[in-house]
Amino acid sequence: MTLGKRAFLLIFPVVLTGYLLAAFAVYLAESRSMQSLEQARLSQQLDHLAALYRNEVNQSRSFLYTILEGNAIRRFLSETDESYRNNALGLRLQQSVRSLSDDPKKFLSFSILNPDMSPAYYFENSDDPFAEIGSAQMALVKRLTAGNQLRDWTFLEGPGMRPLIIYSEFIDPTTFSRPLPSAKSSALLIQVAIEPVQFLAMKRSTELEYGVNAEFMISPPSAWHDKLAAGVRLAPSLFLTIDASETHVATGLDKLKLLLGLGALAMSFVSVSLMAVLITRFITNPISALDRQVTTVMNGQRDGILETGAAGEIGRLTRNIKQMHDQSVRALRLVQNASWTDTLTGISNRGHFNSLAATIVQETVEADRPCSLLFIDIDNFKFVNDKYGHEVGDELLRNLASRLRETVDAVIERRVLPPAVLARLSGDEFAVLLQSSPGDGTIRETCAGILSLFSGGFEVRGKQYPVTASIGIAICPVDAANLAELISNADAAMYQAKTTGKNRASRFSRELQAKRDRVRLVQEELRLVDPDEQFHLVYMPIVDDGGKVVGCEALLRWVSPTLGNVRPDEFVPIAESSGQFTKIDCWVIDRAMSEYHLLEQLFGRDTTLAINISSAELHSKSIANHFNDCLDRHGIAPGVIEIELTETYAVTLGDQLRQNIEELRARGFRISIDDFGAGYTSMQQIIEYTADTIKLDRALVANLAREEMLPALKAVIALCHAQNMQVIAEGVDTNEKMAMLSAAGCDNYQGYLISQPLTLEDLGIWSLKRTAELAGRTGQRQLVAGRHRRSGTDGLL
Repeated sequence: MTLGKRAFLLIFPVVLTGYLLAAFAVYLAESRSMQSLEQARLSQQLDHLAALYRNEVNQSRSFLYTILEGNAIRRFLSETDESYRNNALGLRLQQSVRSLSDDPKKFLSFSILNPDMSPAYYFENSDDPFAEIGSAQMALVKRLTAGNQLRDWTFLEGPGMRPLIIYSEFIDPTTFSRPLPSAKSSALLIQVAIEPVQFLAMKRSTELEYGVNAEFMISPPSAWHDKLAAGVRLAPSLFLTIDASETHVATGLDKLKLLLGLGALAMSFVSVSLMAVLITRFITNPISALDRQVTTVMNGQRDGILETGAAGEIGRLTRNIKQMHDQSVRALRLVQNASWTDTLTGISNRGHFNSLAATIVQETVEADRPCSLLFIDIDNFKFVNDKYGHEVGDELLRNLASRLRETVDAVIERRVLPPAVLARLSGDEFAVLLQSSPGDGTIRETCAGILSLFSGGFEVRGKQYPVTASIGIAICPVDAANLAELISNADAAMYQAKTTGKNRASRFSRELQAKRDRVRLVQEELRLVDPDEQFHLVYMPIVDDGGKVVGCEALLRWVSPTLGNVRPDEFVPIAESSGQFTKIDCWVIDRAMSEYHLLEQLFGRDTTLAINISSAELHSKSIANHFNDCLDRHGIAPGVIEIELTETYAVTLGDQLRQNIEELRARGFRISIDDFGAGYTSMQQIIEYTADTIKLDRALVANLAREEMLPALKAVIALCHAQNMQVIAEGVDTNEKMAMLSAAGCDNYQGYLISQPLTLEDLGIWSLKRTAELAGRTGQRQLVAGRHRRSGTDGLL
C-alpha cells in the first residue's frame, strides 16, 4: 500500500473524528451559552424584582419616617378629647397620609395600634369608607408584639386579600423615637402597608414567560444543578425562586444539534478528499526524509539538523528549518534567563519565585511538612531614593540582594537545610522561602541576620543610609494552604511589623487575619452604604465660662444593618485609606448645614457649628466647592461654620492645601485645629498654623489640667492667644479640670461634664434642662447677694 493511500485511510477517520468532536464541543459551548444566557436573564429579572421590592420597602420606611416627623400624628396621639381627635385630627392625619402618596390610585394604608393591639387609627386609600385592618395584618401585629423586634418589613399575600408589603416599627409615644427593648410593651406600633403594583406586575410577566409560578420561601433555596432556576433574597427571611420548565430551551438545542451534526459530516468528506490529494501530490513524498530528520532532533537523538544538499523547495525548507531551530534554541536560553532573573539585582524575580515556590508549597502540603516565607520590605527606601537619587537606590538594592543571599545561605549551610528561594518581588520588597520546621530556630536566626544588616543604617560605598527592614512571617500549612494565601498573609504580617515600630519581624496570627477580615468587611459595607439610611449626626455642645452654649460639634455615627454600631475611630481611617471618605464628608457637610437652623433656634444666631472633615480632602478644591454650595443652598452665614481639621495636616501643609484653606477663610469660614497636642506639634508649627481656633486634645488636657502643671497650661493657652486663636478644651469631664482651664485663661469647654454627644431631639431636652439649671443658679446667687446687702445695712443702722 502506498504512502498516499495510507495517508488517506489515516486522515479520514482523524478528520471525521475531529469534526465530530469540534461539532460536539461547539454544541456543548453553545448549549452552555444558551443555558447561561437564559440563567443570567432569569437572574437579572429576579434581581430587578428584588430591586422593585426593596424600592417599595424603602418607600414604606420613608413614608413612615416622614409621617412621624410631622405634627399631625403628634397632635393626634397627644389629644385627649377622643371625639375631636377621631374627627378633626384624624382627618388632618388622613390628609397628611394622602399628601405623601405619589399615586392617588395606589393602595396604601396607615395604622396606629395601641400597646394592647387595639387600633388607635387606621386609614387606607380605597373606596371602602368602613375599611378595617385585615386578619392577616392583625396576625402580624400579634407576632410582632410577642417578639423582640422593634421594626420589621413583611410581604403578606393570601386568598381574599391584596398582596401587601407592610413596614412596621414600634415608637415611644413620648419621644417619637424607637423605644428601648425594655419599654416595648408600652410602645405604639406604627404600620405602613403598600400594594407593590410594579413588583406584582413584573412577577406575573416573569411567570408567564417561564411557564411556572414564582415561589416565596423563608429560607435560602438549595443549589440547582443543570436546571434553569434562580432565587433572590427579598428580605432577611424572604426569598423569591423560579424553577423554569425543562422544555424552555430544549427546542433551540435540538435544532442546534441537528445542524452541527450534518455540517460536521459534510465538511469531513470534503476536507478529507481534498487533503488526501494535495498531501499525496505535494507534501507526503518529498517531506518524508526531512520529517525523519526533524523527528530525531525533536526526540533529542540529535542536536541539530543537517543540510541534505537537495535543490528546490525541499532543500530551502531544510535550510530554513535548520536556521530556525538554531535561532530558537538561542532565543529560548536568553528568554528563560531574562524572564526568571531580576535585571537589577541578579536574583530571581517574582515570576521565577512563583514557579519555584508554588512547587515547594504544593509538596509541603502533600507531604505535611512545613515551609516558611519571610516577606521583607525596606523601610524609608523611598526617602533614600528621593533624597540621594535612583542610582544610590539601585546600588543599595544590589548590595542588599547580595548580602541577603550570603546571610540566608550561611544559615542554610549551617543547619543543613534544602536551598532557600530568594527573590525580589517588586521595588523594595524581597521574599525568602525556607524549608524548615517552626521552632527549630531557623526563622529566628535568619530574621536576626537580616535585621543585623541594617544595624546603624545600611552601608553602601562606605556611607550609612537610614533604612531598616520590616519582616512578615507566614508558615505553610499552618497559616496558608497555597502560595497566594501564604504571600498575602506574610505581607499582612509585614505591615503589622511596620505599624509596631519597623525594623522588626512579625509572625502572622489569626488575630491579624480577623483584623484584616474586619477591615475588608467594613470596606465592603462602606462601598455599598446609603448614608441617608445608615448615617446620622449627633451634636456635642461647646460652652463658655458662664455656661452659655456657644457652639456644637457635629459628630458622625454609623449604624450598619450588618455590622451594628461601628465606631468612627474604626471606620474613618478605613474610609480614608480606601478613598471612600469623600462621599462621607460631603454627606456630613450637607446634613449638618441642613440641621443648623434647629441649632440656631435652640442656642441663638451666633451659635458655631463645627464640622469635622478629613484633612486629605482639602488637597483638592472639590470639598471647598461643596462647602460653598451647601452654604448657599441652606442659607447660612459662613462665619458660623467652623471646619475642623486634625493637627496632622500641618505636617504636610503644601502650597495647594494652604491656598484652599485661605480661600475658605476669605469666604468667611472659620478653621479649627482639632486634637491639638496629640503628638505632631512643634512650637514652629503652632506659629505657622493658619487657623481661628485651637482645640486642646483630651490627653493634653488630662496632663496639663493639674495644679502643678498650671504654669505650662497658661503658657500654651497664652501662645495660642498671641496668635489670635481661640482655645477650646476637649475632654472636660471633672469640675477640677474646668477650674484649672478657667484659671489658665481657656475660652470655651467641651466634654462629658457638660454633655455627651446628643441627637437633635435629645439636645433640645438637654437645652431646656440646662437653661432651667442656669436660671436656678443665677437666682440663688442673686438671693445670697441680697442677703449680704441687707446684712450690711443692718449693721450700719
